[in-house]
Amino acid sequence: MRGRPVGSKVRQNIVDLLFLIGEAHGYIIYKIYNAVFPKVSQRLIYYHLKKGVEIGEFKIKHIRNVSGDFSWGSNSERVYYCLGELANPNPNKRLVNLINKIKTKFLMKKVK
Repeated sequence: MRGRPVGSKVRQNIVDLLFLIGEAHGYIIYKIYNAVFPKVSQRLIYYHLKKGVEIGEFKIKHIRNVSGDFSWGSNSERVYYCLGELANPNPNKRLVNLINKIKTKFLMKKVK
């Protein structure tokens, strides 16, 4: 085959995270990702979320408009993602333990 391969280690890590936490919006995924894995840019996370929606690894669960006092204005649009049909989660014990350690920081439920 020619061209770049479809798979990505960053996107697979996001699949594993979403498998453990259920659903989240992009910024929370970014914060958790950087707490657990080697640091990446926020732009890269959003790129892989968008690419994952295109290839069926992620689905947009819902979009919420949040009011607040943000630096860019008074409203924010939060797109919540969950796993799609083509996602192949493969979380390891290390990841489960790390997610359980940081769950209170991000107000998440404990993972089994």
